Amino acid sequence: MTFKALNERANQIAQFLRALGLRRGDHVALMLPNEFEIIEIALAALRAGLFVTPISTHLKTEEIAYIIKDGNNAAFFTAQPFAEIVAPIPAMIAGLHCYSIGGAIDGFNAFEESVAIQPAIPIDDESSGQLFLYSSGSTGRPKGILRPLPTIPPDELGASEQMTIKTWGFGADTVYLHPSPLYHSAPIFNALVTLHCGGTFVMLRKFDPQRALEAIDRFKVTHSQWVPTMFIRMLKLPAELRARQNLGSLKVVLHSAAPCPIDVKRSMIEWWGPIISEFYSSTEANGYCRVTSEEWLKKPGTVGKPLNGEIHITGEDGNDVPVNTPGTIYFGAGGKFEYHNDPERTEETRHPKGWTTVGDMGYVDEEGYLFLTDRRDFMIISGGVNIYPAEAENVLHAHPDVIDVAVIGVPNADFGEEVKAIIQPADMARAGPALEAELIRFCRERIADVKCPRSVDFVAELPRLPTGKLQKKLLRAPYWADAGEMPGGRHKANN
Repeated sequence: MTFKALNERANQIAQFLRALGLRRGDHVALMLPNEFEIIEIALAALRAGLFVTPISTHLKTEEIAYIIKDGNNAAFFTAQPFAEIVAPIPAMIAGLHCYSIGGAIDGFNAFEESVAIQPAIPIDDESSGQLFLYSSGSTGRPKGILRPLPTIPPDELGASEQMTIKTWGFGADTVYLHPSPLYHSAPIFNALVTLHCGGTFVMLRKFDPQRALEAIDRFKVTHSQWVPTMFIRMLKLPAELRARQNLGSLKVVLHSAAPCPIDVKRSMIEWWGPIISEFYSSTEANGYCRVTSEEWLKKPGTVGKPLNGEIHITGEDGNDVPVNTPGTIYFGAGGKFEYHNDPERTEETRHPKGWTTVGDMGYVDEEGYLFLTDRRDFMIISGGVNIYPAEAENVLHAHPDVIDVAVIGVPNADFGEEVKAIIQPADMARAGPALEAELIRFCRERIADVKCPRSVDFVAELPRLPTGKLQKKLLRAPYWADAGEMPGGRHKANN
């Protein structure tokens, strides 16, 4: 699609949104696959001064309805492939404007027909809108992260966009590939920044390791963003397939969203060169850290130093802890946010000194580099000892028979919790007591026994979101179903 066609289409949709009666400050929700329409509608709504909420295509009806209601959305746009899931929505939310793309859905109006009659000229009252994103809900219901509407014109860049351009070198010659779904924060944000710079945005409908490499070669991709599971799948391609594509156009490779096993990242740097950078942030965007390949090779496992905000690591008493001591990660002087319709959760993120946290835990070393341990909710407390799952996960990832791993706390009558590993093996035929004993021994040879699993369960695949984020609450639920209160006062319903 050309810029001219995209601009005209966005103008038509903005006219259509005004015809529906939507004005600056109103909300619209999109549940769409990686197709042109998700960019077209987002651009149109943003130049119409609206809040735009992309919704995961993996959610169920009640979850979708919750986000639409909670976000005060006036209109909902979706696609025919999701007909069965979304068909009940119009009856559940009175007055909601519902539109389907690519085919009919009961109770929905036809999007294409409604837009086609609109003029392809700008609306008279263009103003800047805002992405209104929801967290993935890894520790409970999704939370809407609300920020005020910008006061700058739609053709100007805000501070976050300017930082992204400066940090990663986006420009008119950028060819940006993102193989993940665009309903997530970084994918849609970087896509819009690329287009704003006059660059080219390449999207895959669905990630496939070979097709992703082919896209880099075919479109001469300069910038791209990945999650660790994608690295793993590309590394597992046969050597002849990996060598078939020319990847020399790549200049900047980003990864985020989930911890990357050390051996996986080292292998990627050996393959693609020292062009791989990691960033650590969140949908709340209260802080932003970056680490280059060169820095990471000197300090494997770090997510870098802050580009935005200042890091504070605190203990349970709220005071700063010494270097190399794990605690709750707070950012000071970073981005401001609040959880929509949830002042209690918003208050829980605040430190008395004005810092904010999203619940992650980690530590900084003597040079100020941040290392993550896990979310506060997923820390294991066994016999009064705090255990951080990431340590055992990093060790087990290095075992040749392990494809994926999650370390969780499960009930123990004597100690409150004990450490369990849930493993996706390279070969399910090997799953059993012998491999379990081998993995436990492998872990105990490398880190303290108390941090290692006492038992191992094997699964065909771990529940990960398309972003690569592990859904630990789904893994832990069966083990805690009859346990009630978790150690440390953490209730199973929130985990």
